[in-house]
Amino acid sequence: MKILITGSTGLLGRELVKKFSRHSLLLPSSNELNVTNAAQVYRFCRENKPDVIIHSAAYTNVDACEINPELAFAVNADGSKNIARAAYESGARLVGISSDYVFDGKLNRPYSEYDVPFGPLSVYGQSKLLGEQNIQSSCDNWAIVRISWLYGEGGKNFVSTMLKAARSGLPEIKVVNDQIGNPTSTVSAAATIERLLETDFRGIVHATCEGEASWFDFAQEIFRVAGINQKVVPCTTEEYPRPAPRPRNSRLENRVLRELQLPPMLDWRKELSLRMGSLI
Repeated sequence: MKILITGSTGLLGRELVKKFSRHSLLLPSSNELNVTNAAQVYRFCRENKPDVIIHSAAYTNVDACEINPELAFAVNADGSKNIARAAYESGARLVGISSDYVFDGKLNRPYSEYDVPFGPLSVYGQSKLLGEQNIQSSCDNWAIVRISWLYGEGGKNFVSTMLKAARSGLPEIKVVNDQIGNPTSTVSAAATIERLLETDFRGIVHATCEGEASWFDFAQEIFRVAGINQKVVPCTTEEYPRPAPRPRNSRLENRVLRELQLPPMLDWRKELSLRMGSLI
């Protein structure tokens, strides 16, 4: 297959490049393919005719999105519309990457693919939800993959932030304990996307590691697995204010993966143990 990967230098994008390396890959830079430039996107897809587009390009800095909403919506919402329309025009299959932040986090159970997102709290979540809607309305051969609490090699993420904080010599690190989600590695997410493309599935699918954790739980496990003696102190969301509000419940249920009878994703603790060697 000829596969276009947008955002190929991003956290997930780099892992997707590794996973699909046996295929013919189109890996344009943001200058060669600026997703906010509709004419450029259409022209690139007409000229290169990808069979599949994996759209992982996004403005993912949640707090920066809150401060720069116009840019967030231009990239995450309008950019997704441009990619989806180009996929439709060129006959490509589209896989869009989305987020747990499309939900408001007020449900008292994990969100399944059959729960309709409502009232995302942050600009980032709002822009990603509009991006999902734009994909669904602009393209007929699409899948949307939602991922929660992503970490991996080569980019800023919670694991790298915690390890950097520990190396700086801080006597203690405060981490919120009232936000809950599913820590998920880029390796595991990319493998599930590969398996999904082996099916003819169209629709929304969640791809998160099994099990749940608070950010505090996640931090403690990072240091345990890394063999670092670091004091971690739990705190509430109110005690650790950020520019963008976060959902308290980011748990995603992988119901559709089970329905498709695809291999289950590992428990997040086991996955973290497997990946830590490459993250330190």
